[in-house]
Amino acid sequence: MTTHTTGTREEWLAARRALLDEEKALTRRSDEVVRQRQALPWVRVDKNYRFETDDGSASLADLFKGRSQLLVYHFMFGPDYKAGCPSCSAVADGFNGSAVHLANHDVTLSAVSRAPLGKLQAYKRRMGWTFPWASSSGGDFNFDFNVSFTEEQQRAGDIEYNFVRGGHAMDVTPVPPPVAEFAAMSGTDAATYSRDRPGMSAFVIEDGVVYHTYSTYARGVDALWGMYQWLDRAPRGRNETGIWWRRHDEYDQREER
Repeated sequence: MTTHTTGTREEWLAARRALLDEEKALTRRSDEVVRQRQALPWVRVDKNYRFETDDGSASLADLFKGRSQLLVYHFMFGPDYKAGCPSCSAVADGFNGSAVHLANHDVTLSAVSRAPLGKLQAYKRRMGWTFPWASSSGGDFNFDFNVSFTEEQQRAGDIEYNFVRGGHAMDVTPVPPPVAEFAAMSGTDAATYSRDRPGMSAFVIEDGVVYHTYSTYARGVDALWGMYQWLDRAPRGRNETGIWWRRHDEYDQREER
């Protein structure tokens, strides 16, 4: 027998209506945060970043693909990884469908990683993805937008991530078990794995000038992680005691039924 609170349909309906008031308040608050996000000052991007793409060498402006807005997902796939981060892979599973709609609303969605283009293309084929994915290998883009760090920075503890210097879970000693597990799943060690971090950045182009408008990191990308939006509405919620997710082609077939 369940240990969860049970009740009549009338009791459920009364509680649900009370919750609806809270959900509406949360939605209104979220709308206000969106307005504040869009009111942030734009910062002109003057550095000539270069990327390798399916269409050849490209500038940051080229990644817009003729549209006025660009959303970049900073996908954790360092040059020494054997495969993309499992968590970033779960997030990216939702990109294909969204990218089509965004492209028809003057917005390009693209992932960017430091791994060489060949690795990204092979992994993209494995995952069945079609969204744009550019390599920033050898450039400053990831470092300038605080999602990649050098070994020297790591050793000195001189890492600023999520707008805070030091203190992130990935920088703790000893290495947290989830970080070690994700590193192993990516085919590398924890230190190497942790030199790249997740995040997303937004850009706009006006009169040929590119501006950086917004970035978010760590749990700031939760809202982009489709499976968690569903789990937050499931009866038992996230119900996590450890790392349970895998790349979508790594689950036992029985788990998909």
